[in-house]
Amino acid sequence: LLHLAEMLETHEHIVVKRETLRKWAHDIHHVKRAKRRRSRVHKRRERMEAPGLMLQMDGSTHRWFGDKKSCLIAIIDDANSDIHAEFFPSETTAGCLKVMRSVVEKYGIFKTLYVDRAGIFGGPKRCNFSQMQRACEELGIEIIFASSPQGKGRIERAFDTLQDRLIPELRLNSITDMTGANSYLQHVFIPQFWRKNLVVKARTPDTEYTPVSRHTNLDDICTTKVYRKIRNDHTFSYRNKFYFIESPLKHSIANQKIEIRTGKHKQFDAYFAGRKLQVTGVTEPEKVSSEDHETQKKLEVLALADRLGNVAEASRLSGVSRDTIYRHRKLIKQGGIESLKRQETPELRHKNCVDTSIENTVVNFSLANPHLGQQKVANKINTEYGLDISPNGVRSIWLRQKMNTTALRIARSKSMNITTP
Repeated sequence: LLHLAEMLETHEHIVVKRETLRKWAHDIHHVKRAKRRRSRVHKRRERMEAPGLMLQMDGSTHRWFGDKKSCLIAIIDDANSDIHAEFFPSETTAGCLKVMRSVVEKYGIFKTLYVDRAGIFGGPKRCNFSQMQRACEELGIEIIFASSPQGKGRIERAFDTLQDRLIPELRLNSITDMTGANSYLQHVFIPQFWRKNLVVKARTPDTEYTPVSRHTNLDDICTTKVYRKIRNDHTFSYRNKFYFIESPLKHSIANQKIEIRTGKHKQFDAYFAGRKLQVTGVTEPEKVSSEDHETQKKLEVLALADRLGNVAEASRLSGVSRDTIYRHRKLIKQGGIESLKRQETPELRHKNCVDTSIENTVVNFSLANPHLGQQKVANKINTEYGLDISPNGVRSIWLRQKMNTTALRIARSKSMNITTP
């Protein structure tokens, strides 16, 4: 409500007290009531003395803009509450690495990263396995895992503030895409609101950020690294494909591990002992499909009949009827070998299916009245249109049209802009 009062004064030049807005909201029952539950007593922890000693990082999945959910990954300094954040489709390793890299490039390498026990950051179940944990170790950053959400309360409260203030402002500015949301967050919201109102002064003016050494390549650190074992023929597998090492090597590196680094556009480079290797994809022979295997069997039976000169004997030896052999011969004369393949008939209708006009009537009526069941739809069709169709017939049409549930019919009605009662 305080945010609403500020927005009314800024955009509409209407000055209303927060308490007045609260009373009006309660009069129309337009208030959010938080669930009250018994909570444990958590000891208050003092902020870190200097910036760069500890940063808290987390992701919040929410409907920040538009109808789809997205994830806001944020990292906040424990000493002064300075924040860096960016929207991503989901909470991924690449997103966390990008946000952490933005802080390192701007201020330098910090001392400690305080995170939860998500698989992205490692944790006890994935020790020495997470890409984030590996990148932090290469930068000299210590990772501390919180035992509860209250342990990293600063970033949790930051998300509460962002959800209360950022979402209404994104709606007010009609921002519904991720690019626009990131631009507004980083160029308007954080500079004009967060750093002016929520950033505090650290207890000591000194900073604990360490400048990035000129020998440190962030492109090599803030990337995904996996390892593969080299086979005896100097090939390795990655993403279900085989690759051959073309770089000239003095000695064999068979049975050694190769490092694969994946970049932003999912292109990878292979490294061995810090040296980049040239690799090419290995073209493997295609497997014979079941359709080609079936066609080959038909050709073998026809070849057997031609070799014996007796269709009856070929039928007895192969187990294929004479009518089938004659039919296959006719098909080859008319259309060649391709005619032996199975022909798809997507528009084939069974002779017992209802007439197309009746089916269209049932579909249109069901979409206009998606909440009616099959019995009521059948009765309405019989009464209003004079068409004879049973409830089971209605259900068969629904199944064929993939609209056999109320939710499916409502969704299709909305997609076709059909007005429902």
